[in-house]
Amino acid sequence: MTAVFALATSLLWGLADFGGGLLTRRLQALTVVVVSQTLAAVVLGAIVLATGGWQEAGPQLWFAVGAGVVGPAAMLCFYRALALGPMGVVSPLASFGTVLVPLGVGILAGERPGLLQITGMLVAVVAVVGVVLAGGPRISGASVARRTIALTVISALGFGAVMALISEASTTVTGLFLALFVQRLCNVAVGGAALYASVRRGTPALPDGGLPALRDALPALGFVGIADVAANGTYALAAQSGPVTMAAVLASLYPVVTTLAALGILKERLRAIQTAGASLALVGSALLASGG
Repeated sequence: MTAVFALATSLLWGLADFGGGLLTRRLQALTVVVVSQTLAAVVLGAIVLATGGWQEAGPQLWFAVGAGVVGPAAMLCFYRALALGPMGVVSPLASFGTVLVPLGVGILAGERPGLLQITGMLVAVVAVVGVVLAGGPRISGASVARRTIALTVISALGFGAVMALISEASTTVTGLFLALFVQRLCNVAVGGAALYASVRRGTPALPDGGLPALRDALPALGFVGIADVAANGTYALAAQSGPVTMAAVLASLYPVVTTLAALGILKERLRAIQTAGASLALVGSALLASGG
């Protein structure tokens, strides 16, 4: 089940990242973060009330608070990077943090993989290389500005920290709903404060079309927020049902989904090396799942 949940995380994150990056090309990044996370918090609040998740409140929710504080900064940097640079490069770069940080936490926590897991980790290297190749070798080229790369690196470390924190925030499904709800409330509070400060400095919160344009974007914003929540949930389930190392690597394959969405919807051209990289990532994930 670890592989199933982790691969579901990749699918959900890939679609959420594509949608968020697309929205940031016509809305302010902070507006996308705040509105999408508010809509997600409303849905999660209803789920917590329906399942009685509030009864599982405890000290472990501080991990969710930590994830909620770090998350908005990571999302803001990532969405800006997606709006500034090619999605096929930014998304694979950001996947490094989602692998490295949870992997480091797992090893420090005492995880000692057996023979099958060692084999899976070797295949994981192939999978991560495939993710990078899926973006194409344009990292040092003029087509990707240094600011875009810096934003991507910051977001990568932030996403990795969020994944590590949220996996520690609960040990049950109903507790997980509560943890994700608390995380989203913190996302909205931190993001809302940043948006207020941005407006005070003269940056408009609304797009050119005003409130009608924002209302038109609400379905897409809701999808981005809910898909991101679902991805956090499936990752936590993956990390709890098996080795964090496997969960982190398989969940990091979301750039393949983002790249394919950009190819199909935005008609971004996928070069031969990108096609080879995406295929390599998929093959690597299948081998890792069977070996773990």
